[in-house]
Amino acid sequence: MNIKPLADRVVIKMCEAEETTKSGIILAGAAKEKPQIAEVVAVGPGGMVDGKEVKMELKVGDRVLMSKYAGTEVKIDGQEYTILSQNDILARIED
Repeated sequence: MNIKPLADRVVIKMCEAEETTKSGIILAGAAKEKPQIAEVVAVGPGGMVDGKEVKMELKVGDRVLMSKYAGTEVKIDGQEYTILSQNDILARIED
């Protein structure tokens, strides 16, 4: 199935959370923080949103840092995605 977001929406796939701390302690499932780093899977075309022109700054494959509780989580073909507005993306991660 192909996802095509509308307007300034972005579809992201969350990266896996760290299983161990920097000091080597293995975290239980409940102790893990929700990851904030994700990969962009699809982007909308931009356009007019609330009467303002929105230019899409992201592209498919970008790694991004997102707001902690932003977006709507959906499950499509057994895979979990989050759909959110480009405004909820805080930064692009460059290696």
